[in-house]
Amino acid sequence: MDDNYDDIINLPCETILRPRMSRYDRAAQFAPFAALTGFGAVINETSRLTEKKPELDAESAQILNERIKIIEENIRQRPEIEVMYFVPDKTKSGGSIEKFSGRVRRIDEFERELIFTDKTKINMDDVIFIQVEFFKSVRTENP
Repeated sequence: MDDNYDDIINLPCETILRPRMSRYDRAAQFAPFAALTGFGAVINETSRLTEKKPELDAESAQILNERIKIIEENIRQRPEIEVMYFVPDKTKSGGSIEKFSGRVRRIDEFERELIFTDKTKINMDDVIFIQVEFFKSVRTENP
């Protein structure tokens, strides 16, 4: 079998027009090209799920208002409560529901906020549910 390149296949390469490229530079040629910078962050933000703010029915709103009133009446005891509330998302519509536990320092009627001893403030319009130990002994429905 006659091969056309047998006479030159084993010859050393004597003529180098350019200096040899380092392995690092050669590997960089084949690195992925990020033509759309920031596109990955946009995809991640779009895929992040948010929830709609739950709407309270009349009965739930009444119970919540009664519980806030009971907390206000017992504010000197600094009752420890667990609050479930809605936090609006800063970048897209919707948000998330979070829980917070702490001792209530005061209720600001003007700003409509629950203020806790650790200076956490929760807007009362975002509160969905309040649970506290002494609510079990207090009747929250209408007579």
